[in-house]
Amino acid sequence: MTVDAVTPQQITVGVLALQGGVIEHISLLQKAATQLSSQSTESPTPTPQFTFIQVRTTAQLSQCDALILPGGESTTMAIVARRLGLLDPLREFVKVQRKPTWGTCAGLVMLASAASATKQGGQELIGGLDVKVLRNRYGTQIQSFVGDLRLPFLEEEKPFRGVFIRAPVVEEIITSSSSASEKQRAEQVEILGTYPKPQGTGKGEDIVAVRQGNVFGTSFHPELTDDVRIHVWWLKQVVEELRSGRGEGVQLQS
Repeated sequence: MTVDAVTPQQITVGVLALQGGVIEHISLLQKAATQLSSQSTESPTPTPQFTFIQVRTTAQLSQCDALILPGGESTTMAIVARRLGLLDPLREFVKVQRKPTWGTCAGLVMLASAASATKQGGQELIGGLDVKVLRNRYGTQIQSFVGDLRLPFLEEEKPFRGVFIRAPVVEEIITSSSSASEKQRAEQVEILGTYPKPQGTGKGEDIVAVRQGNVFGTSFHPELTDDVRIHVWWLKQVVEELRSGRGEGVQLQS
């Protein structure tokens, strides 16, 4: 089936349900889908119907057109995913099938190519983002905080209240090697959001939101707010990605 110029009628979005804010993500996804549906009367292209599911098995993952990796504890998530036989299917989903994927906090760590400040022995990663992340950038859980973020991709002046809980940051963008494919070189990491560095740790800003091709990552937890804007934006990206057929091996439900 050729995916170009096909409008998906049904889109299944999964939330990896091994740990973390699974229900919170699904709640905001449902609100975002309702908002998109209400806006569809103003668009010549109808909004697809969305189904949101929890993903704990490879069979459930295979149903998904897009996926969210929620916050939690990235080392634990990797261990559980390995025990359930999900790590390699997740890598296939993200890097081979190239389906739209969003990671928040621990999910961002899982989607990175490399991570520092890991526990002894390191941890397994899924990859998909050519970045190195620093885990627990802002300290322990009792040092969690909420900060105003200016996110230009939302195309609104109103700041987004970012919830940071043992949050990672992107400390390095890994440049594609000369041997990388043309597609890999074309899909460089985009910085979509920053936040001022903590006092005493240097000048400038930390990178807290990035996108590369089909993969999006945030250091903070949008699902722990009642602000639906990022979920609305991401669902629009999912629809556009599937509609254009940019992913390799994308299967549209029609």
